[in-house]
Amino acid sequence: MTCANSRCLCYHKLVQLASVEGNRQWLDGGAMFGNCPRPVWETWCPPDERHRIELACRCLLIRESSGRHVLLEAGIGAFFEPKLRERYGVAESEHVLLRSLRERGVDASDIDVVVLSHLHFDHAGGLLEAWQPNRSPALAFRNASYVVGRTAWERAQNPHFRDRASFIAALQPLLQATDRIELVEGSSSSLLGDDYELVYSDGHTPGLMLARVDTREHGIVTFAGDLVPGVAWVHLPITMGYDRYPELLIEEKQRLLDTVRAESGWLFFTHDPSIAAATLVKDERNKYGVGEKLERLAWSWA
Repeated sequence: MTCANSRCLCYHKLVQLASVEGNRQWLDGGAMFGNCPRPVWETWCPPDERHRIELACRCLLIRESSGRHVLLEAGIGAFFEPKLRERYGVAESEHVLLRSLRERGVDASDIDVVVLSHLHFDHAGGLLEAWQPNRSPALAFRNASYVVGRTAWERAQNPHFRDRASFIAALQPLLQATDRIELVEGSSSSLLGDDYELVYSDGHTPGLMLARVDTREHGIVTFAGDLVPGVAWVHLPITMGYDRYPELLIEEKQRLLDTVRAESGWLFFTHDPSIAAATLVKDERNKYGVGEKLERLAWSWA
């Protein structure tokens, strides 16, 4: 196998997984909970005076025995100019993800691979450096290769009018210019290797790609992305107003939850404000909920 990034080796044993926090975002609670009544959702996520709820943009950092660093998503980052940062409720002007990585001893230049579930700005904006006046957008992870689903990539190239504002016009040309993009369609990536499985969903956006990481020691961790943004959305009927096909999403979510529970695995939440990962349980009414919860994920092994 020839890797797209010359710095990586062909054998990668996972040795560390860690949740890393990016910029926080405040979005309208009604939009995040679709047709769920406010008296229900506000008990899960209390809104502020502007009816917004707090959301994380959390990423998963993986270190492998080869020394390679893989980052699942990049969060929203701080690429917005101040006016748009206020409009979209981005809490900080600093690129928080880069600070969080440095706190773990990882510089932006150390990231070898970034895996993107899709290219909406709250999942891919962190690929860009923080906004500065009179400065053109630039990639923050300049040595990285990028794994993106082909369908999600094509959607970003030709968005529907409904979600056109969710994409960053400057981002894809910058990624193409690196010549280090792997567009994938199946369950595996030649760049990532055998410890990673890719599954797909279309209910939120065409070609949403979820990475599943086999840690061996701790079981399989599924990066749930916008299929299951947080603990509250584990409930099957709960969808977002942003979802393209809510009924399809519920069917896709049930299949994923059934799989994760059957394998005693973990769901990793990118948007939950306080919980990074959780196992799944069913109650006496056969409804899904979360079991063991982790505010931070920090696993290391030899």
